[in-house]
Amino acid sequence: MSGWWIRWENRRRAGKIDETTTFAEGDIRKILPRYTEEARVANKALLEVLQQLAASRQATPAQIALAWVLAQKPCIVPIPGTTKRHRLTENNGAAAIPLSAGERTAIEAAAAHLKVVGSRYTEQMERSTGL
Repeated sequence: MSGWWIRWENRRRAGKIDETTTFAEGDIRKILPRYTEEARVANKALLEVLQQLAASRQATPAQIALAWVLAQKPCIVPIPGTTKRHRLTENNGAAAIPLSAGERTAIEAAAAHLKVVGSRYTEQMERSTGL
């Protein structure tokens, strides 16, 4: 699993966005490929695993996703983006969630079977990144 999931999951905010969600005019997600209805349906399988683990750990799916990143190597530091203080506090809570080997395996197994649908940016936005 790569960093794409963390960025995507943090934006989906704990499964509160699903295939029925509509975005208001001016909401950037309305034009991003990863937020199309098709992408949200296709990418839901991994989110469901994170939701199950989160429920069993009294955490949010975003915290579980961040905890997974933290469990990879001590030199990897996730940088989740937020403009809300309560989300920053929530994200920081991931540091207190040590995942078991079984939990890490469950996340990795779900990710291995997932073909990510929808790129992170529109083609024009991607070109502007210089990557």
